[in-house]
Amino acid sequence: MKTMTTLDTICRFLGEFAPLELAEDWDNVGLLAGDRTAEVQRVMTCLTVTPGSAGEAIERNADMIITHHPLPFHPLKRLTTDTTAGRLLWELIGHRIAIYSPHTSFDSATEGINEQLARGLELDSIAPLVPLARAGLNGGSGRFGQLAQPVPLRKLAQRLAAFLHIDHLQVVGSLDHALRRVGIACGAAGSFLEAARGAQCDALVVGETNLHTYLEAEANGIALLLPGHYASERFAVAQLAATLGAAQPRLTVWPSARETDPVQWLSWHA
Repeated sequence: MKTMTTLDTICRFLGEFAPLELAEDWDNVGLLAGDRTAEVQRVMTCLTVTPGSAGEAIERNADMIITHHPLPFHPLKRLTTDTTAGRLLWELIGHRIAIYSPHTSFDSATEGINEQLARGLELDSIAPLVPLARAGLNGGSGRFGQLAQPVPLRKLAQRLAAFLHIDHLQVVGSLDHALRRVGIACGAAGSFLEAARGAQCDALVVGETNLHTYLEAEANGIALLLPGHYASERFAVAQLAATLGAAQPRLTVWPSARETDPVQWLSWHA
């Protein structure tokens, strides 16, 4: 007799892989919609639930979506189709598709996004940028580590682009600036600049941030590498699908095929 895989089984696996206790206090992580006793056979991972990714999950008969960015993120007073979030939730719940988000717990996990970025940049002596203050928990937010030899900003940017399979990124700082200690904080993470300065980092990789953080980094001699919010996290969503599929071979697991970076780069040549 074939034993079914329940939603609760998957939630428990995800909770071990990316413990929810690692999440930031402001976050909304874990099972956000679904019946824990329900059988799950088909799972789709995505960075964000959008009309495109939600439509794909419905068309491909997914039983569950694992989305990095929570849906809902903020508390809802009503569930109607008057808003994009409400409409997507209504459609997914109507098709009995469960929703789970690991978000910042996945960012900070031992095999999480920031750790993967640090390894992709070939850093050694990797440690959290912001250690956890909670008793009984290891780890923390962000990462930093050492390069074996000083590397110019230009070369480190090329290494990051190759790891993320992208052909553009933004930098702040001199391209010839030699870097040795590098901080990592995926997504919208300009708030980690102070922690990077405290850790004596020469550079900080963030998905995106604002002009004031660019200027503050420049004033403190810290280079920034900015591949974009999407690129800094989407690679790990695809990896999560492979990890879950290997751990739960009865499942059919895939990363969204329709999800793309909403930001496009245009250039004009005289």
